[in-house]
Amino acid sequence: MRRLFLSLLCLLLAAPALAQTAPVANPRVAIDTSAGRIVVEVFADKAPISARNFLRYVDAKRLDGISFYRTVKVQHRFGFVQFGVQNAPARMFPPIKHEPTSQTGIKHLEGTLSMPRLAPGTARGEFTISVGDQASFDADPARPGDNLGYAAFARVVEGMDVVVKIMDAPISPTKTLAGTFKGQVPAAPVKILSVRRLTS
Repeated sequence: MRRLFLSLLCLLLAAPALAQTAPVANPRVAIDTSAGRIVVEVFADKAPISARNFLRYVDAKRLDGISFYRTVKVQHRFGFVQFGVQNAPARMFPPIKHEPTSQTGIKHLEGTLSMPRLAPGTARGEFTISVGDQASFDADPARPGDNLGYAAFARVVEGMDVVVKIMDAPISPTKTLAGTFKGQVPAAPVKILSVRRLTS
């Protein structure tokens, strides 16, 4: 009886340590758009700050009703698309600490979601999806400037064809966003209907 009691006691004492070493679950999120569904895996284990920020926008439903407002197509199946709250005060959360790819190990491969920014630590609620590998978005100490790149935090696991369709859609030759991005604004932006965590 005493041996059984001691064994149970050891298991109870070990439980907190086991819980601390358990891997962080990487949630999947469905982005339902007027062009189709995109499903992404959010790397909460490798990029906890950036992942938590994205999930905060998701859980608060602040990405519902926005659009893919910018597409940059360099060549066939190479470029990126961008969506976000576009600095709408009612939708924005405070900026977050920058997590460079040199810290997280998440490279900008095809389908990677990351956060565009100005200075490091200014990113809020704008997000890009890479079409083709975008090594120039990664942190690179050999480059001039702050050379910290963008913060990558997720990757498309379903619906990459939808992302490509968004990038390939016609661009307006005259539209701008507050005087910027001329030649990168879709003629008919793709709407985001809802963004939700998947439970299974």
